[in-house]
Amino acid sequence: MNNDQVQSRAQVEAQAQVQSVFKLNNVTYAYPNEGTVLRDISLEINQGEKISILGANGCGKSTLLKILAGLLYPQEGEFSVFGEATNEKKFMDDKFAKNYHRRIGFIFQHSDVQLFCSNVEEEIAFGPLQLGLADSVVRQRMNDVINMLNIEHLKSKTPFKLSGGEKKKVAIASILVMNPEILILDEPTNELDPRTQRWIVELLMNLNKAGKTLISSTHNLELVQEISNRSILFDENHKIVADCPTNTLFENIELLKSANLVDDFYHRHGGEHSHFHIHNF
Repeated sequence: MNNDQVQSRAQVEAQAQVQSVFKLNNVTYAYPNEGTVLRDISLEINQGEKISILGANGCGKSTLLKILAGLLYPQEGEFSVFGEATNEKKFMDDKFAKNYHRRIGFIFQHSDVQLFCSNVEEEIAFGPLQLGLADSVVRQRMNDVINMLNIEHLKSKTPFKLSGGEKKKVAIASILVMNPEILILDEPTNELDPRTQRWIVELLMNLNKAGKTLISSTHNLELVQEISNRSILFDENHKIVADCPTNTLFENIELLKSANLVDDFYHRHGGEHSHFHIHNF
């Protein structure tokens, strides 16, 4: 067997080991009295990927994330998770629903929607307790994630009294304590200070290196290039117009403009970094 044959066989074996975690085929969703927000969406996401979902406000990004997170259900089309066809009826099975939300964690754009317990320790312990884990296991998991995120000083505080950055850290902790395989984040750095934004970027990169699949929706174009190597772009007609490597997408400025994601002042410098540049007239 020559070197080319060995390499080809290795590539085939590596591809066979890649597990599909989400597969959507012609998925459509419409809110009552608001019209269609997802139209004939087809895509596949594999284990270990880091993906950004992009598009202008109202294009359907958050709705797609909520379908992936099991909070909404396709009205038309097919939806498979870990190779298993999934629909609203499946989620009526408590065992199925618990396992789904254990493996797939969703972090809301606004942390106040996610946090509801009287103190941070209770907030982080809530998910594992719902799984029926032993108190000792819950305590160990809670301590591990608190130490990992360096939020020991917040343990006894009331979540709604925390700063925006602290709330985001607690929201993330309440999901990581479940040890999900997939993290879905809606605008993860929205309204956060630069230090907390950098903290989140570094955390996400480390989680992906550890094998977590990352799916994020964001308007922060500089962030996109750090947290994803694949981007899915929606246009304002709620359809996918691009699904490609992030760098490839950011080279197509006309497409970004047509999707109303950037304006005429958008620049790409050095072939690597992109940002908005404000001209003085």
